[in-house]
Amino acid sequence: MKKWKRLLFGLLAAATVFGSVPLSGENEAWAAYKNMNDNEFISVEKITATKTGQVANITFKFTNTGDYDLENVKVGFSSYDVDFLDDSETLESNFQFPFEITMGMFDEENMKELGTVKAGKSKNVTLSARVRRDIKEGYYCFPVRAFGDNFDMADEYVNIWVSVATSTDEEDDEETGDLDMVLGEGQSTPDGTYPNVMNFDVNMRNASTFTAYDVVASLEMSEDDTKYPFEINDVNYDRRFEKVEPGETVALNYSMAIREDTYSGYYPIKTIIKYRDNSTHTGEYLQIERTFYVRIHNKEEEDDLGEFNENDRTQARIIVDSFETIPAEIVAGDEFELVLRMKNASSNIPASNILFSLESEKADESAVFTTETGSSSYTVNSLGAGEVTELRIRMKSRPGVDQRSYSLTINETYDSPEFKNATNKVVVDIPVKQIPRLSIGTIEVMPENITVGGETNVMFPVNNTGKVTLYNVTASFAGDSIVPSESYVGNIEPGQTGNVDAMVRGAAATMDDGKIQITVSYEDENGEVSSVEKEMTLFVSEEMPVDYGEIDAGNTTDVEAEQGFFARHKTGVILAAVLAAGGAGLIVYRKYKRKKMQQAEEEAIDDEIS
Repeated sequence: MKKWKRLLFGLLAAATVFGSVPLSGENEAWAAYKNMNDNEFISVEKITATKTGQVANITFKFTNTGDYDLENVKVGFSSYDVDFLDDSETLESNFQFPFEITMGMFDEENMKELGTVKAGKSKNVTLSARVRRDIKEGYYCFPVRAFGDNFDMADEYVNIWVSVATSTDEEDDEETGDLDMVLGEGQSTPDGTYPNVMNFDVNMRNASTFTAYDVVASLEMSEDDTKYPFEINDVNYDRRFEKVEPGETVALNYSMAIREDTYSGYYPIKTIIKYRDNSTHTGEYLQIERTFYVRIHNKEEEDDLGEFNENDRTQARIIVDSFETIPAEIVAGDEFELVLRMKNASSNIPASNILFSLESEKADESAVFTTETGSSSYTVNSLGAGEVTELRIRMKSRPGVDQRSYSLTINETYDSPEFKNATNKVVVDIPVKQIPRLSIGTIEVMPENITVGGETNVMFPVNNTGKVTLYNVTASFAGDSIVPSESYVGNIEPGQTGNVDAMVRGAAATMDDGKIQITVSYEDENGEVSSVEKEMTLFVSEEMPVDYGEIDAGNTTDVEAEQGFFARHKTGVILAAVLAAGGAGLIVYRKYKRKKMQQAEEEAIDDEIS
């Protein structure tokens, strides 16, 4: 009997010793790193780092990569072959599930509910589990399952980093009471665009089994805009709660102004959560740290090439070497061809990807020069040092502009060897001419019949209907029956009227139809003389001799004695009276015409002012 007992105890001891030795491939967890690029729905911004024996809160992003909405989405740990996973094609080595498996860990009711995830949108998910104490330091991965009413995801993997906890870490873990606060669960990533104010809420759920008291959630801020994208406008961004029950979710609401110099991208926002583990509100605060992400839309981060610095003298210099227009003289409203010869004036610096954009000076809010095609941009692939290229552009000048030179700006954008998008501008001045225009009003001649040696008054207006000043306007009169004469008017501004008021003397009797040639001449700003010709009608007749009748020479004394002075000089007196009346009438008429023309000018000026 004793022998059997000894044998039994020996077998038990041997079994105990044998069982204490781990077998290869069993009971021992091996570190393994999974290539997450194979995932379709699950992505991680930052791998979670945790320690053995501690509760790990693993946050990742679930993205609907399809073109339709996913309904009633649930995400959780997958129980697929968690005892021992072996996939030599995708994993670096054999590995085991890195977490302690607890009751209900893989049950559907314990999965995270995301609700509806719209096509192309993402939501954050946080899964919590305690890391096994018997695993080595290294990377581990675990499978995640997800499904909904209208889809079922094949298992995808999430990596974590596990380091071996020290005795101090274990004491700290006990001190915090294993509080687990989950941020942003089931929410889309907060999204903001500069310069708009970003208003958002971050859900904070107590995933622990006990109540946290005097909870304070504080953001860890930074002056570095590459780490913290928001302006620090408030003194305090703490969010306080008297208590947060197990499973309770509270909202951390924020209204943040985005920094001007922040670049587009995702930013991690570290949140420090302090709390007490007792309802007496006494004792020291315990704390944990959690992180959520925000997405900012602003300027893109600069590349290494950098933008052009106009103060740096190593870029190419592109100038207008020469230019011409065809025809050489451009009249307002005419089409013409502009020939630009652009030269890289640098001695050894080339330019490439050159864009020339033409910008015309404006008159009355409209461009003076426009291109025939409607496009004002022209490209040149490259321009070596000292090289010249020719641009030919069909253009049209605007009618109705004043006669002067108008500027055409050539904006340049190009790449130099050390810079991109170098800019410069050069200007050419293109003269535009206007054709002088005038009109002559009604010509009035008073009287229209004169005798040789007599005078008549000629009056008419000269209207400047063009856009340029008429200089030294003069009216000349010529004809066989008159003495040639001139009347100087002076300068007439655009839109103004000059008046001709001349006296024309008869020289000989009219032998034709009585046409008198009127020539109105003027000069332009260069002194070139132009003229306009008109005609008027004037008849000149010989003076009729006075017939005194036949007088008897023998009775002359008696006749003179018998007749009075009026009787003796009746014809002369009558002729003198007629001439005097005609002269007086002429003077009155000239004064009347001057007054009438002056009133017409004043009315024209009033019309222009009104």
